[in-house]
Amino acid sequence: MLLNKDHKLNVLVLCTGNSARSIIGEALFNSQAGGYFKAYSAGSKPAGKVNPFALEQIADLDLDFEPRSKNWNEFEGQAAPRMDIVITVCDNAAQESCPVFMGVPVSIHWGLPDPAAVTGSDDVKRQAFADCYKALESLIADLIETLGEDK
Repeated sequence: MLLNKDHKLNVLVLCTGNSARSIIGEALFNSQAGGYFKAYSAGSKPAGKVNPFALEQIADLDLDFEPRSKNWNEFEGQAAPRMDIVITVCDNAAQESCPVFMGVPVSIHWGLPDPAAVTGSDDVKRQAFADCYKALESLIADLIETLGEDK
């Protein structure tokens, strides 16, 4: 699978709550790697709202969507987008039985600490979200480099 700007790859970023890590991943893929990817995110047990610290982290990105917490069942079945890559960003989601996604997606696991689980002051929480953002930014850059560009 090589990257090609004429054909974007669909990527689904999964975690349990779909309120922090997967939302940040979706936003980063769509804003910083949007030439190659169309990203979505979902969770096995969605929180129903996006964590405000995640929204702070992605506030300056050029997004053409409103982040929302959603169930991964939205991405199964005939009407769902065909996925090329499914990325789990938490160990819980990686161990759960995922639905069957259309296509034959490549599975990737990026186990990251949950910034939403961090306790302490708002500054401590913001730092955890900033660390998650930086880690995902780096992992996405590495994926782009690994896949290369179809010339």
